[in-house]
Amino acid sequence: MLHLRDKYKDTRVILASRSPRRQILLSGLCIDFEVIDYSGVEETYPKKLKKTEIPVYLSEKKASAHDNLLDNKTVIITADTIVWCGGTVMNKPANRKDAMEMLGKLSGRVHQVISGVCVKSKSRSVSFYSLTSVRFRELTEGEIIYYIDNYQPMDKAGAYGIQEWIGYVGIESIRGSYFNVMGLPVDKLYKTLIDF
Repeated sequence: MLHLRDKYKDTRVILASRSPRRQILLSGLCIDFEVIDYSGVEETYPKKLKKTEIPVYLSEKKASAHDNLLDNKTVIITADTIVWCGGTVMNKPANRKDAMEMLGKLSGRVHQVISGVCVKSKSRSVSFYSLTSVRFRELTEGEIIYYIDNYQPMDKAGAYGIQEWIGYVGIESIRGSYFNVMGLPVDKLYKTLIDF
């Protein structure tokens, strides 16, 4: 079987993402790639979309914004992650108060983290999603304040990073891909790139 690095050795692989976590996770697949920023793409979606449809739609929207970069030797990878709790989407918090409210809602309950991924070339496009259920124990107000004051919740859907302090002390269980909660379901992405 060809390794990904061998399979894509003559292909320009682009990750369109500002997320340092996605960059780290993709590098773990041992594939050569470059990073471009997707800023300028509004992360808006039709209100009729629900749950798993939302991050898939947004990942495809980000990929389509870079169609001008695609040729026969280029593949672009885009992703979007949402937190789904109580039938609504939790995006990145707008401010400290927003982060406090989000973490308060996640405390003591199960939520779902859903990532949509799009892999696109000039002639083909494949999209998929990964869903992970995460249970937080009851968090104290002091723990939430400590996390917000000492970490970076503002750039994360649901105002938390599973790989940070709050994930260490607050998460009781997960069902599904841990790396999906970090923002990139590398197991499914690896399979997609092998088959692409």
